[in-house]
Amino acid sequence: MSDDLKAAVIERCRRMEIPLVGVATTERWENPPFLPWMPEEFYPQSIFPEARSVIVIGLPVHLPVLETSPSIYYHELYKTVNTLLDQYTYRLASFLNDCGYPSVFVPRDGYGSIEVLLKNPVAFFSHRHAALLAGLGTFGVNNTLLTREYGPRVRFGSVFTAADLPPDPLLADDLCTRCMLCVEACPAGALVEEDYPEGLTDKAACARNSADLARRHISPCGICIKVCPVGEDRRHYGRGVPAGGEDPRHRRADEHVRRYGGL
Repeated sequence: MSDDLKAAVIERCRRMEIPLVGVATTERWENPPFLPWMPEEFYPQSIFPEARSVIVIGLPVHLPVLETSPSIYYHELYKTVNTLLDQYTYRLASFLNDCGYPSVFVPRDGYGSIEVLLKNPVAFFSHRHAALLAGLGTFGVNNTLLTREYGPRVRFGSVFTAADLPPDPLLADDLCTRCMLCVEACPAGALVEEDYPEGLTDKAACARNSADLARRHISPCGICIKVCPVGEDRRHYGRGVPAGGEDPRHRRADEHVRRYGGL
């Protein structure tokens, strides 16, 4: 029955054109793949005690749009993807509730504004750790989750459910190339060369940079994910070289977009 239910969830995702789907049991939070790990209060079963499984979905951030960042173009794409993630996870939770399994969606960001992050730079749940435990990717030096398909250019949403669903295997291959392009490119100097979790993002520096971009209506930053060379999307868009490549047409397009829509 659990296999049939998981197949039905995956089919629902296919109909909603969701390209990445993974499942983790809540026990995986109690047996983390590395240390140090998050406090227990951030576990899904601490937030929704009925939770037995976590379904994680991922939607791509289109690389040519991201290459214009920081810009109004990427700003709008970011908002669109977040809205879709909230809608899709809500619909999946509703489907599972209709099947008789108590379930809830988790909002994509979980914080109110950049000003909130400046004072308390932690959301109440980490979708990237959930995606790791659902077998969708591995952490990079930029502290984001890298996927084979899109590198770090993907955003995740989660559903907590009382259904006991078969989990997906963790990704065995480490996808980060240690190229350090993200460290070198970060405008806030918020990244270091150590691997996650030893090398953590300077959240305060990152939040201050985001707050400045928000005042100019062109947040978020996106630099550390646009320069990452990992991901099949680079081949799809013909972007073999990070950050727009050497094609003057791409540079001209990026410069044009940045001139408008923000301050």
